[in-house]
Amino acid sequence: MSHSPPVRRLADWDHDRLLDLAAEYETPLYVLDPDRVAANYRRFDAAFPDAEVMYAAKAHTGRAVLSTLLDSGATIECAARGELKRAIEAGADPNTLQYTAVNPPDADLDYAVELAGDNPGLTITGGAEDTFDRLQARGYDGRVAIRINPGIGTGHHEKVATGKDAKFGIPYERVPELADDLRECFDLVGLHAHVGSGVLTDEVEDHARALGKVADLAREVGDGDLEFVDFGGGFGVPYREDEPPLDLQGVAETVRGAIGDLDATPKFEPGRYIVADAELILTTVNTVKETPEATVVGVDASLSTLIRPAMFDAYHPIRNVSAPGRDPEPVSVGGPCCTSADVFATDRPISRPEREDVLAIGNAGAYGYELANNFHSQPRPAEVAIDGDGARVVRRRETMADVTRVEADAPGAPDPEHE
Repeated sequence: MSHSPPVRRLADWDHDRLLDLAAEYETPLYVLDPDRVAANYRRFDAAFPDAEVMYAAKAHTGRAVLSTLLDSGATIECAARGELKRAIEAGADPNTLQYTAVNPPDADLDYAVELAGDNPGLTITGGAEDTFDRLQARGYDGRVAIRINPGIGTGHHEKVATGKDAKFGIPYERVPELADDLRECFDLVGLHAHVGSGVLTDEVEDHARALGKVADLAREVGDGDLEFVDFGGGFGVPYREDEPPLDLQGVAETVRGAIGDLDATPKFEPGRYIVADAELILTTVNTVKETPEATVVGVDASLSTLIRPAMFDAYHPIRNVSAPGRDPEPVSVGGPCCTSADVFATDRPISRPEREDVLAIGNAGAYGYELANNFHSQPRPAEVAIDGDGARVVRRRETMADVTRVEADAPGAPDPEHE
């Protein structure tokens, strides 16, 4: 792309190219634009020039995404052992990684401690006092940060309003005393908070108020003794066609005003903002069923391909890329799973789909492939990255042998049947 608009709508993608990709690689298919990933990162980084911008890997851990961001200058924040491993495999220096543990399994802590033994720049963030006790029991005395629960949550859905969920972080009032205790055992380098996800412009005031509480606590704890204060991510993108894009410059000014002066370096962890509109899903219509209640359009994608509509009641734009100029008609679009939750849209005006048409489901980059699954023993889809006039497979399509391999490889199991 020659420029970087604040949001990329479905209509902005080259429909002829999408049809060619669907024909060459089959559907359902994830289509990633790494250039858009890089452009989104650069825009965010420019809005917060005095901060360190870490990409929240949980939004999309694909190597094509991670390597693009590392090449663009981003550092990586990881929430699990697997994300640490994938970031390193993509080229990240382990000394730059931040591991934000949420009720970490023993194997995760073991891996992080072992990794930090050879890479003392790694930072481990704890959201429970138990986590620090478990680190100490493993002989760890390196870099740590405290995850704070500020008691304020924001975001597009109650399931992502982490700032007020007791699962996440140390209670606000407990942090100063805990910080004093941790300084005796560890190298306390930072504070961390993540208030929520999918925050748009009209929610920024609440979001900034929570970040202001975190900054106030940092000053109370002694930000002169801290290397950083991590204010998390949560910056949203418009999923609905009529929603305006996030006013990032205005948001940055509001956030800076709420945070005020700090001796420590601010950090931010955008995830969704970086990757959401950089990827879409292509899916083929296989059934058009007229009923008294609705026109039902069946496609080969399902909640195993994209679970966000079923899990979060999330809206994703849908466009008929085979015939965008056809008269729109309210239709319900769903997949082949045997549950009424397997629906991408209900009574949505879409250029009337016909069998073999290719539909595009937009804003699939954030938590799309990350939450893909094998429900109904469906193989997960392929993912291709567009590159100039070409495309490359960055994740091959699973086969049925892939789906059953963990059973076939079990001791005493029969040899797997290959396709």
